[in-house]
Amino acid sequence: MAEQQEQAAPDAMMTRIGQVVMLHHGGDREEARGRFLDLWGEIGEDGDPLHRCTLAHYLADTQDDPADELAWDLRALSAAEELTDGDVAERHRSLEARAFYPSLHLNLAADYVKLGRSEAARSHLRQARGAVGALGNDRYGDGVRAAIGRLELRLDGEGPSHGGPGEGPGTVEGPGPFGGSGGETLGPPRQRP
Repeated sequence: MAEQQEQAAPDAMMTRIGQVVMLHHGGDREEARGRFLDLWGEIGEDGDPLHRCTLAHYLADTQDDPADELAWDLRALSAAEELTDGDVAERHRSLEARAFYPSLHLNLAADYVKLGRSEAARSHLRQARGAVGALGNDRYGDGVRAAIGRLELRLDGEGPSHGGPGEGPGTVEGPGPFGGSGGETLGPPRQRP
């Protein structure tokens, strides 16, 4: 019985994170930020890396200050570096840890653009581009690749300076390594640079 509860605990936390993501997407940014921070307090700095990666990734979107957004996205990347394919596969059989990197690096590139640090942005954009082989040929993978392309154009001075909510080089819709269907959340697509 205890073993069954231990196996259910990671799913329960991911469900809770997913519920707050839905609250945030519903437009209640302040409430979502507060709830995300409460969950972060439960998980802790040394908690499950998948939980920390996913939560930090989404918490970044609720920040008002671009430097705070960057700090949370860096936490997400740091947690992802602790993940193994086995860690991820325990919760989602079709997912590999390396599939997180294109979105994580894209988000960091967008953060650096907001902070006027174009060289750092280009560095993370190269890493995102280099990691796209881990993505499937599906709506999510196509969306991440397109978002990378849009941000590349923007950095080259050929694209718009910024988009509104739901627009821009980093907007990714659909299920992927960081977003599932039916309220399930497994980590990042989210950045809107």
